[in-house]
Amino acid sequence: MLNYYNKIFLIAILLNFAYLLIEIGFGFYTQSLALISDGVHNLSDVFSLCISWFGYHLSLKKSSLMRTYGYKKTSIFTAFLNSVILFIAIGGIVFESIHKFFQIQQTIDVHLVWKVALIGIFINFGTAFLLRKQHNEDLNIKSAFIHMIGDGLITFGVILSAFVMEYTHWYWIDPLFSIVISGFIFWNAWDLFYESFNLMIDAVPSKINIKEIRMYLESIPGVQNVHDLHIWALSTTETALTVHLVKPYSKNDDEILSKISKDLEEKFQIHHTTIQFERKLSEESCTQLKKCC
Repeated sequence: MLNYYNKIFLIAILLNFAYLLIEIGFGFYTQSLALISDGVHNLSDVFSLCISWFGYHLSLKKSSLMRTYGYKKTSIFTAFLNSVILFIAIGGIVFESIHKFFQIQQTIDVHLVWKVALIGIFINFGTAFLLRKQHNEDLNIKSAFIHMIGDGLITFGVILSAFVMEYTHWYWIDPLFSIVISGFIFWNAWDLFYESFNLMIDAVPSKINIKEIRMYLESIPGVQNVHDLHIWALSTTETALTVHLVKPYSKNDDEILSKISKDLEEKFQIHHTTIQFERKLSEESCTQLKKCC
């Protein structure tokens, strides 16, 4: 039984694959290099969607004896891989656009170009609309969302350049639009690359304020010291935390532990917590304090 995002990924892949065939076919028919290059770029989007879908599907698999967290982290790897694919696609578009400046095609059927490109607008932005719900919470889905928005903008540039070329015959507008839009996509792709790389090396997720969490833990009644605080991403949607709390007296340990876990999830979106109470700050703990948060 496919859930919502599995269905969305399947629909998006099929629609984008069908559109890239149409776009490349009409590109050759109309002699539009813009349509052909955009169609080839769409191939990277189909590949990207497949990767995102694969990562999303694996992240839902249950844990096992050897993989106690399941395959959750694959969603981080797929987000990182998608950011790299975006860079490659942007490089290809810019290279082709620069090449087009020196080989301006003046026999383009602009009417057919913008009609074909208009189909892509609906497919790309329509897919992005369906992915919008969780793109701020799930980095993997965000990578697919950026691909769709970026491709929609490039296709919009194809339409806009077609209109400009029809009324002005400025055929250099076509590659210029591609370069400008590629710059915009690069800006978003860099954020995706940076954030996914940080999650791959178990850095604190950008949405987590570790200073606020430390202040919260230090404010708990009975806690005298906080050390070995570590926060990292289990997946693109789940975060884990481990910490040692120096609490000399064992009174209300269970109640306090339960409250901490609940507060960390509700206030800070920490889903998996491992908290260790210590009765005193040992020499070993002091050594760790110099090295750890």
